[in-house]
Formats: sequence, structure tokens, C-alpha cells
Amino acid sequence: MSRKPKKGYYVRGHFVAEGSELDLELKRELKGSDEPSKTDLKRESAELQALGEELLALRADLMARLQLSDKLTEALAEARRISNFEGKRRQMQFIGKLMRQLDPEAIAAVRAALDEQRLGSARDTLALHQAEQWRDRLIAQEEAFSDWMQAFPGTDSQQLRALVRQARKDAPAPDRAAESKGLAPRQGRAYRELFQLVKAQLGATGSTANDDQEPSDE
Repeated sequence: MSRKPKKGYYVRGHFVAEGSELDLELKRELKGSDEPSKTDLKRESAELQALGEELLALRADLMARLQLSDKLTEALAEARRISNFEGKRRQMQFIGKLMRQLDPEAIAAVRAALDEQRLGSARDTLALHQAEQWRDRLIAQEEAFSDWMQAFPGTDSQQLRALVRQARKDAPAPDRAAESKGLAPRQGRAYRELFQLVKAQLGATGSTANDDQEPSDE
């Protein structure tokens, strides 16, 4: 017995069944209604739940600024404690529901706090890369010492020179077998202390990759 065909129409080559969510949305558009469609509401709900998930990893100092409701704060704390997958999924749905109760100003504050944390993480990563570049350059190039002292004259030059010399002496011989396995060579104490000195100096001066005395990749 053949099935009765659904009533509907075609829009840009796609069949739209009467009474379907897409049909109702298209009719609202034709009427010029400003009310959000079910699709829009569903999308917004998913976005707010995802925002709630990001809040789980937000730093405590940034979280304290948000002045969230006790119910949402407790729900986030509970979500961090839950390890069961299904339990976590239900808890995140509850958090999404609480997120939808926030006013636009509170949601904007949440986004701003998350952006601030991401920016801080990016800066930390950049600082580590810069410290690694300067450390390697100081060990590999004689002229790097004078370049560093010109850029950071407040550095203890005797300590820096001693660490560079010792790091060169402690440098391990090339190990082709380890390199083929992707293993980094074991480095001495001076190598690590040189990195810490460089990183601390970069942090103290607020140096960035755009400074005039930028270390080369050579």
C-alpha cells in the first residue's frame, strides 16, 4: 500500500513539509515577524551551554568578577566534581538552562572574562617561546651576549656569562639514535637556570616579540 504523500512545497529545490519547523520559520519570515524562530532559539541555547562549559576552566580571580548567581556558581562547582559522562552531560544541560537566565550584560561579562584568559595564555606561550629563542641564541652565538646586555642592561652580566659558559660545556654530544626517536637530549643544570634567568628578565621588562631587540631564529 503506497504511503500518502506529504503536503508541502519546494524552496530552492528542497521540499518543505507543511507544519514542519522550516515551514513555520519561512511563514514567519513572510509575515515579517521579529520573534526568534525555534532554530534561532536552539542555536542560542547551544551557544550559551558551550559558554557555560568554558566557564569550568575560568580562573578563580576572573570568576569572582562575574558576580554570578549562587545557583549557577554551585552548578559549575558540581560539574567540576562529576566524572561520570552521563551525569556530566545532564549537569551541563542544567548549566545551559541557568545561562539562558542571565541578562545580556552578564553574558557579555562572561565572554569578556574568557577572552581575557585566552589572551593571557597566548602571552604566556609567546614569552616561553621568546625565552627559548634567547637561551638557544646565547649558547650558540658569541655576539648574542652583547645583544642581550644591550637590550636588557639590568641583567647580572657575570651570572649570565657564567651560565652561558657552563651550558656550553654541559651540552650533550649528538645522539642520532635518540633524535630518530624524537627524544630531546638531556640538558644540564646551567641550561635550565639560563632559561629561568632569561624568562624572568623578559617578564620583568614586559618584552614582546615586537621589541626592537628581537632574537633571531638562526
